[in-house]
Amino acid sequence: MPELPEVETVKRTLARLITGKTIDRVTVRLPRLLQRPDDPALFAAMLAGRTFRGVERRGKFLRLLLDGLVLVSHLRMEGRYGLYRGGEPEEKHTHVVFHLTDGTELRYRDVRQFGTMHLFAPGEEWEAEPLRKLGLEPLADEFTPEAFRAAIGGRGAKIKPLLLNQEIVAGLGNIYADEALHAAGIHPERTADSLSAAEIRRLHRAIVETLAAAVEAGGSSIKSYVNGQGEMGMFQHQLKAYGRTGEPCERCGTPIVKTVVGGRGTHFCPACQKPPRGARGAAARQRKDIAHAVKRRLAGVEPSAR
Repeated sequence: MPELPEVETVKRTLARLITGKTIDRVTVRLPRLLQRPDDPALFAAMLAGRTFRGVERRGKFLRLLLDGLVLVSHLRMEGRYGLYRGGEPEEKHTHVVFHLTDGTELRYRDVRQFGTMHLFAPGEEWEAEPLRKLGLEPLADEFTPEAFRAAIGGRGAKIKPLLLNQEIVAGLGNIYADEALHAAGIHPERTADSLSAAEIRRLHRAIVETLAAAVEAGGSSIKSYVNGQGEMGMFQHQLKAYGRTGEPCERCGTPIVKTVVGGRGTHFCPACQKPPRGARGAAARQRKDIAHAVKRRLAGVEPSAR
């Protein structure tokens, strides 16, 4: 799923491509993408004749600003926008086409078909789903160490799932949560209430610096992500933890480990990111059990039946 850096890159690309262009008509081929209104004919009628005035982002959501309307769009897993000349062959899975008065077309393509679109009168989007409950914006001035500490402090939940909670920090996903935790030297299974003030400040700085660097690189093209001009991101070449299972940590040389935290695949360095006390003992016991099992097999001793 595109995370904040990828959506920010799409936002910047679309702002250059469509600002000032006017919609002539809209073709909707997959009505279930439309959440508000959910009627394709009404959706198209509301947009006809309106001009794009800009593109903004909130968390992982795009806000396409028009005359008297705001289109809130979530790309979900593989949604993508692109600007094409009218008459160019359409790619498969093109579900919504905004036909523009200058003869170009803004096309929305979504292989997985999980994306969503909501139309609002300006300002109404902040009081309704899906934007209403979003948390701190990590690249905004409001995201201070103090605000971050207030959002997570005192919680007994593990820090990795908290970072993925969009009501706490908007825009962070699996890739950049792993990267920020690695940069801060914090184990993903540490609970938020176990973090010192210095660790919270370090994690805050790592989140901001990681996201800013990823935006500068155009995001990460791990699977299918490209921006509005079909260009890949390059931050995948700078990843220190995510997707590097078994590779040496660039800081200490210890192999990166992959586990599951909060139901999500999670990458970390077991040396740089010290596990919480209980997890450390469990990991040590597991390593000891594995070593004993290997010795028994080498000795030809079968494990006892249970």
